Amino acid sequence: MSTAINTVTGTITPDELGRTLMHEHVYVEYGGAFNDTRDLGPRRNDIMAICADSVDQIKAYDVRTVVDPTPTDLGRRAPLMADLAAKTGLNIICCTGLYSVGTYLQVREQVGGPEAVADIFIQELTEGIGQTGVKAGIIKVVTGAPAISDAERELLQVSAKASVASGAPIITHTEGILGQEQQDILHAAGVPLHNIIVGHSCISTNFNYHMHMIRAGSYLGFDRFGMEGGMPDEVRVHSLIKLLEAGCAERMMVSHDSVWYWVGGPSLGSGGYQNWKPTNFFERIIPMLQYGGVTDEQIETMLVDNPRRFFTGEEPEAIS
Repeated sequence: MSTAINTVTGTITPDELGRTLMHEHVYVEYGGAFNDTRDLGPRRNDIMAICADSVDQIKAYDVRTVVDPTPTDLGRRAPLMADLAAKTGLNIICCTGLYSVGTYLQVREQVGGPEAVADIFIQELTEGIGQTGVKAGIIKVVTGAPAISDAERELLQVSAKASVASGAPIITHTEGILGQEQQDILHAAGVPLHNIIVGHSCISTNFNYHMHMIRAGSYLGFDRFGMEGGMPDEVRVHSLIKLLEAGCAERMMVSHDSVWYWVGGPSLGSGGYQNWKPTNFFERIIPMLQYGGVTDEQIETMLVDNPRRFFTGEEPEAIS
């Protein structure tokens, strides 16, 4: 069981996590891998100011930690995150891993195979990302739809090897399906199921799908509150309340998947994206949950206790 958690400015203890949003993005820019230190040019100060404003907003709700599962090929910028954390006092936990299977195949070819890719992930978790000195604290894995491809399966197995070697947990991207298959592949490769968050589970409204993954032992990410293009928050809240009523509070993680600075992306917090912001859970979702009978204790379990258990590797009680 780990007692030291990697953040972009060094290690913290589990008790220092506090209220934690488990899936937010500081900066996103689609492109190639391992560009963490690429010069952001004259826009860097503006980027910092915009991101710092997001930090100020969530700190008003006593959020102390954010997990940023932005892989290198989705625009991870380790120095930017480190500077933001140092400036604001927010704990930021960044990830290793790859977002695009196409990027994975290119990297695999460049470095000499799956084992070498696993070694890169392990190095980023244990020694640091390039020469930045920033250590990743979690591994991001991704599958699309409608099925897991052979290359995606291999990348899951590579990520599992890095997890087993380093002790780092895993957070996944799904399209609201295939979470069970992700569990099976990762667990067969040695990853304890309670070291896995099945991300974007809130895209699905299938209670049986949710319960299968919870009973197997993993956490579920209800991490797209505010992203209402295809699903109103009220639907996600209904699914969450149903799981809480079933006694699953200790297996739920909450967040927004918000992007604080998105190169070429939409403007969050306005227009059709007015609720897709990192304060939405506190401003709109908590009142909905409370109206549905959810207690303050259950809310703090999701925001504080579950992230602490997850990052220490503590196995929660089984749910039947």
